[in-house]
Amino acid sequence: MATADAMLQTVLREPAARVTLDLRAVTFFDSAAIHAVVRLAGRYPGALTVLPSRQVSRVLEIAGLGTQPWLHPA
Repeated sequence: MATADAMLQTVLREPAARVTLDLRAVTFFDSAAIHAVVRLAGRYPGALTVLPSRQVSRVLEIAGLGTQPWLHPA
């Protein structure tokens, strides 16, 4: 939970035209992390790319977010 908020605040702190979240090393992804990614998707429509680990992909699938255009599974 603390990591998700830190990630969100770090991204929002600096203006950016595009945001890429490299989550390929992430092994635990909870509702706080989902919320952070969804907020970033709203903040950066068409400019967010999420590179998920297998675990992150699975959680996003279960949450109904597996077909989002910002999700780029390997």
